Amino acid sequence: MKRIAIFSSGSGSNFQALIDATQKGSLQATVELLVCDQPDAFVIQRAQAAGIPTFVFRAKDYNSKMEFETEIIAQLEKRGIEFIVLAGYMRLIGPTLLQPFSKRIVNIHPSLLPAFPGKDAIGQALEYGVRITGVTVHYVDEGMDTGPIIAQAPVEVYPNETKQSLQEKIHVVEHQLYAETLNHLFITEF
Repeated sequence: MKRIAIFSSGSGSNFQALIDATQKGSLQATVELLVCDQPDAFVIQRAQAAGIPTFVFRAKDYNSKMEFETEIIAQLEKRGIEFIVLAGYMRLIGPTLLQPFSKRIVNIHPSLLPAFPGKDAIGQALEYGVRITGVTVHYVDEGMDTGPIIAQAPVEVYPNETKQSLQEKIHVVEHQLYAETLNHLFITEF
């Protein structure tokens, strides 16, 4: 079983799906830590309900990204974290974290990358008028959603689709694809 930390900044639906998958045994990992950069994020309540320790910080309380990433590394080392899973973490990962966790940080993104990177990928897809969008799991590098792609799954965009309805469809795919992809990684690469 891999010892993982999940980084999240928001409501934590993917965080919850991963917790549920570990409890059902469909994800061969233990979630040892939630790292969150938003002290009011709902994901913190999810972690508390699941008995998962948290490291919560505000970036503005530090002099630099290197400073708070150094503190994050100390938290990860203290818990023997082997793998970092980003689930709605809205910060770029800097070299301080990238170097010691090279090829051991993954992210999930609500589009078929390289299309629609960055914020509001669902809104971008709707504005562009695509008929197929999807979900991508990728390794994290220094760019925004630019790391090597590990897995993708399509999601059809219906005529008159709303942002809310498309987001719900994408969440369903994300919740399944992320656990499956992580299991595959843990078995084949580590």
